[in-house]
Amino acid sequence: MNKSITTITVAALLLTLCTGLAGAHFTMVFPSDSEDTVWDVTPEDYIASLGETKTVYVMWGHPYEHISFDMASAPEISVTKPDGTVEQLTPEQITVPGQHEDGSPGDFVAYKASFTVDQDGDSIVLARYDDADENLIDYCKAVIHCGLETWYGWDSEVATEQTEVIPYVRPYGMEEGFVFSGNAKYKGQPLPDATVEVEKYHTLELGKEIVEVAEKKFSYDPPMVYTRQVRTNQNGDFSYTLDEPGIWFVCAAKESDTGGRTIRGVFIVPVLDEFPEEAEGAGISSAELQKAIDEAKSAAEEAKAAAENAASSATSSPAFGAIFVAIGLFAAAFIVAKRR
Repeated sequence: MNKSITTITVAALLLTLCTGLAGAHFTMVFPSDSEDTVWDVTPEDYIASLGETKTVYVMWGHPYEHISFDMASAPEISVTKPDGTVEQLTPEQITVPGQHEDGSPGDFVAYKASFTVDQDGDSIVLARYDDADENLIDYCKAVIHCGLETWYGWDSEVATEQTEVIPYVRPYGMEEGFVFSGNAKYKGQPLPDATVEVEKYHTLELGKEIVEVAEKKFSYDPPMVYTRQVRTNQNGDFSYTLDEPGIWFVCAAKESDTGGRTIRGVFIVPVLDEFPEEAEGAGISSAELQKAIDEAKSAAEEAKAAAENAASSATSSPAFGAIFVAIGLFAAAFIVAKRR
């Protein structure tokens, strides 16, 4: 009897552990106008105008599946201005609506803080969050851009005594399909052979839909498409293609080898839709056009050869062949028009 109870307990524990690995926990920093719209974050929310009061919301959860958890402690939040000055912000505890791991709705402990964008350039919001249950400490960075062609400050180092991701690519104005590359550091030094997790945020409804599809299509290991992984090289460098528009999380981890906390640097990258957008039903490439013309010419030559073999010498004159070439070119134009 005791053995059966022990077996059930161990099985339940293993199931719990497996469920916990279904997606990666991330500290999320989303600018928003209100708590009601916090989950509707877009790349444009990371852009500010001079003199604007910007409010950032800090949450804890799985971005891909849109699963939320209560924050176990208040985060430390600061903003580094373009000129290098640092302003400490006062976090205010709030609750935000979300989804539990079992899919049921709930309200979750989160925090918000506000600051005034008083300089053109790039301000970096840094949120330090300590979660003892997950044995993690996150240093999450989000860049708030302000001003026309004032593109400086986005690669500033603001967590030099901890784990930090330093972007090599300016993290705004990036379209889907761009390659994001950066350098992972720990206490100011390159972090070699480190795991870098990459995950895209989804809204609640889209998260439910895409997870359901993933569980069916990749039943052998659905989380492999939730959280992607790369590793840094010996210099701490890494790269990854952000192939969809939306809000992406890039996280480098300094894993503890002494039983202590894992220290992670999280960098948020807003990615725009493809620009300019391709017109609906349009868009044939020059390669496709040339292929269509070549196919039509080939068909015309074949028709001409057949006609020369079957018709009299009068109808197989050069003029007659030219007619077939013209027909071929007309066919190419028709193919192009049809593909449009």
